[in-house]
Amino acid sequence: MNISRSDQAAPAAAPVVAQQPEVAGAATATEAPAAPGSGLRARLAPVGLVLAGGISVQFGGAVAVSVMPRAGALGIVTLRLAFAALVLLVVCRPRLRGHSRADWGTVVAFGVAMAGMNGLFYQSVARIPMGPAVTLEVLGPLALSVIASRRAVNLIWAGLALCGVFLLGGGGGFDGLDPAGVAYALGAGAMWAAYIVFSARTGRRFPQADGLALAMVVAAVLFLPLGLVESGSRLVQPGTLALGAVVAVMSSVLPYTLELLALRRLPAHTFAVLMSLEPALASLAGFLVLSQALSAAEALAIALVIAASMGAVRTQVGRGRSREGAKRGADR
Repeated sequence: MNISRSDQAAPAAAPVVAQQPEVAGAATATEAPAAPGSGLRARLAPVGLVLAGGISVQFGGAVAVSVMPRAGALGIVTLRLAFAALVLLVVCRPRLRGHSRADWGTVVAFGVAMAGMNGLFYQSVARIPMGPAVTLEVLGPLALSVIASRRAVNLIWAGLALCGVFLLGGGGGFDGLDPAGVAYALGAGAMWAAYIVFSARTGRRFPQADGLALAMVVAAVLFLPLGLVESGSRLVQPGTLALGAVVAVMSSVLPYTLELLALRRLPAHTFAVLMSLEPALASLAGFLVLSQALSAAEALAIALVIAASMGAVRTQVGRGRSREGAKRGADR
């Protein structure tokens, strides 16, 4: 969403996800049943697709950070959204007629959330390492999951996440991290939660990935003036355009395709648990591409937030299954 998944979100059935993030939410508003099949390879194949998508997102984000001195944070977001919108328009060919005013209001809100999530997240990673940035960002979807579940056990997961944030801040003061970068990451997390909500609503109102494509256009149009003001003519330099296209493919187009394929054979709650690994993947990308090493305390903090995200997902899934079982019992 989602680096984030600076633009990526889990389906509405399991709202905990980790960046940077716009790629999978609109396409799947309900939990996808696992396809029948036996054998270890059949079970692991969709998991591999999700992990490949996450790796692509995070390494695409690392490439974006490396391009920021050339195009600026707002400039690289503009290029990413513009190229992704162009590809999705060509592939999806969304229908423009036959939609109500409420439909268009939903897709515009989805696009605003997408633009805010991406813009805030890239401002964050321009100031703080990727691992901590994604860890702070994922608190938005985690909070959404805790609120949606309304179960006391989720207070444990929230407390675990807060312990992670406390460690990440070096005792709660965030002395080792740029305060502005921290604020941008938390803002991106809030926009990520809004992205998940409007992603699900858009998925119910628009067929296939039409809503996603239209929302991506809205986000690109919103960001175009910001990118032009910050970067000007640097945005249209051939090298910058090429790198922007690479970031768009790695961070949006490729992950969307891989996760869409995976969700045809993978339950949505399993998908969400896998997405909770995003902070770890971001840390790996930051280390390998940007030489951003983590201290032991930061690594432990990220692990705590990942554990909290996974726990919140499993709790919400268990609650859904309990409700379904109770309903079936009443029907009998």
